[in-house]
Amino acid sequence: MSDTKKRDLIGAIKEKGKTLEAEMSFFDHIDVLRKHLLRALLVIVIFTAGAFWFSDFIFNELIMGPKNPNFWTYRMMCKMAAEFPTLIGSDFCITHIDAKIINTEMAGQFTLQINSCVMVGIILGIPYLLFELWLFVKPALHEKERKSASSFVLFASSLFFVGILFGYYLVCPLSVNFLTNFTVSPEIENTFTISSYLSSVATLTIGSGIIFQLPVVIYILSKFGIMTPAFMRSSRRYAFVIILVIAAIVTPTPDIITMLVVAFPLVILYELSIFISANIERKRNKELNATSIVNT
Repeated sequence: MSDTKKRDLIGAIKEKGKTLEAEMSFFDHIDVLRKHLLRALLVIVIFTAGAFWFSDFIFNELIMGPKNPNFWTYRMMCKMAAEFPTLIGSDFCITHIDAKIINTEMAGQFTLQINSCVMVGIILGIPYLLFELWLFVKPALHEKERKSASSFVLFASSLFFVGILFGYYLVCPLSVNFLTNFTVSPEIENTFTISSYLSSVATLTIGSGIIFQLPVVIYILSKFGIMTPAFMRSSRRYAFVIILVIAAIVTPTPDIITMLVVAFPLVILYELSIFISANIERKRNKELNATSIVNT
């Protein structure tokens, strides 16, 4: 075998070795991620099991709360209507929710109890899931990036729970009231299955928690240079229109006040996202200027 062929063969073997090493490294990362996710899943299972001890409270007080006319949101709405009768009007006060919830499956109520506890377990386990994801990403970050993102879990968890409260106490009861009382014809009686009701409550509540992660998403995109504050400021008017559309879909109520109540926190989130993106860009420009001064 000639020297040229030997060198080509050795080069091919080395290149194959690098490829195998990269593949092993990739699968090693997947294995580490799997372990983090399994630990997070275990915590969610523990929370779900613990929720069974409070299943009566979870179902009767939490799940069925938005259907109860004595729910906190409805009481506050009646107080506001009493305080500002000319501005809001008496229709703003909700004293009756005309809807009948039934179970049409043999194992429906048993499944309801399981699904309710699983939903609570997921909500309570989200902070630990974020913590495990942070532990997975942390080794790949530089020291400065670790310090700047050290409060990621606390910030993201706080936004998630604020979104959960916002969805449960505002979005969910307003939507439940409208949808249960809405009729196309007086001859049609509103009768809902318990699975449909639980699905609506879970979607509106958890969906609001996810929407409130907007500043976190903007933070990550700004770190990678994908999102800039200039783009967000120039797109502000379009963003507000989208927010109003989302508010109208999430709270399909005929009055403008309810839609604005839902849209206002989303506008605050968007403005907060602009502030976060601008802060990241300012720090990046400061570092670039410091580097250019050192090089010159």
